[in-house]
Amino acid sequence: MTNISDIINKQNNFFKKGITKDINYRINSLKKLYQAIIDNEDKILQALKNDLHKSSYEAYMTEVGFTLNEISYLLKHTKKWTKRKRVKTSITNFPASSYIYPEPYGITLIMSPWNYPFQLTIVPLAASIAAGNCCIVKPSNYAKYTSKVMKEIINDTFSEEYIAVVEGGREANTNLLQEKFDYIFFTGSVAVGKVVMEAAAKHLTPVTLELGGKSPCIVDESANIELAAKRIVWGKFINAGQTCVAPDYLLVNENIKDELINRLKKYIDQFYGGDNFLDTYPKIINEHHFKRLKELLKNEQVIYGGKSKGEYIFPTLVDNVSLSSPLMKEEIFGPILPIIAYQKIDDVIKIVSNFPKPLALYLFTTSPKIEAAIINNVSFGGGCINDPLVHLNSSTLPFGGVGESGMGSYHGKASFDTFTHYKSIMKRKNNFDMRLKYPPYHDNLKVIKRILK
Repeated sequence: MTNISDIINKQNNFFKKGITKDINYRINSLKKLYQAIIDNEDKILQALKNDLHKSSYEAYMTEVGFTLNEISYLLKHTKKWTKRKRVKTSITNFPASSYIYPEPYGITLIMSPWNYPFQLTIVPLAASIAAGNCCIVKPSNYAKYTSKVMKEIINDTFSEEYIAVVEGGREANTNLLQEKFDYIFFTGSVAVGKVVMEAAAKHLTPVTLELGGKSPCIVDESANIELAAKRIVWGKFINAGQTCVAPDYLLVNENIKDELINRLKKYIDQFYGGDNFLDTYPKIINEHHFKRLKELLKNEQVIYGGKSKGEYIFPTLVDNVSLSSPLMKEEIFGPILPIIAYQKIDDVIKIVSNFPKPLALYLFTTSPKIEAAIINNVSFGGGCINDPLVHLNSSTLPFGGVGESGMGSYHGKASFDTFTHYKSIMKRKNNFDMRLKYPPYHDNLKVIKRILK
């Protein structure tokens, strides 16, 4: 078994040498990581096929290509981000200069999930590198093939004193969380997120929690129904619905519900029908989750799909779902889309607001009034108007949750910020010293009031 304490000691000693703070070292490390991904692309794609039966196209689009794009963005901007920034100094501190210095936290821990096992491990790792940290990576034990490939890539590219991979299940997670880190970045379920935060609190370690929740998809009667259906089917059923920001349930205006359902069926058939379905469609990660999803369909009005074969569940539509249904109790995380009709947008706001704050929200509408009503009255991590998921694929938009869907954000500059401590420094000059700040204060209250107002 890996001796985690030894790895942390090695990394602490390495970090104290100051090597990782050097901007050229960071950039060269990012370049090495980028090239290692290119060199091992076939292995990565094969591992993702073994773990989740992802097609090469889907795996590249959502995992490898996504990751390379993020690293490219970091390479373009990290040098600028690491520079100190001069800021204004208040008149009360005249004469002085004020600066903000970005500095790495030290030793970071990245704990990643199984659903996008490569992307959700390497993207935060690249951010940690850009910010100048050492890092221990803990991939999900469920995605064992991808975990193995990532370990091989990282071990071949970096020294363990800089970046290390710890594999294993719950025991490995428990052992890691008993150690003291300078920052923890966790992606996974709400339940495990609470365990991570509790462990971090014992050491006062700051955390980023990328969790999930029931992300609603709202279709207003003003929407382009044909395009909405096409995009919803793509966003919901990619990776067999095993996406933390997938539309979790559909709220559709009752006047267009039947038409939308017909269009949803059309695009499910077009995208996933035919004899070649099992050649490219992702599988459910394991038997536990397969049984959990099948159990959710009991006593529900399945109007399309619902069938399963082996480790696969066909894209499924469920109509007239009650808000008290098991389907609405927790995040589905599978290829099942509950459909709920509504009359007024106020009903939508009430329904969504009665659930914990979701990680994402999607609204299909051409009405600026409806758009403003949802954005201004519903709290959620982030989202899209007239498309699902695509806000993730932007390095200029911070991605993260709020409330029970998580805390903190990353992607682009937000990734660098997450793994960086911003140290504030004021440099006072010696050629003037304001008498007002020293006792005895006498009758200086009126003067200080004028200055500080």
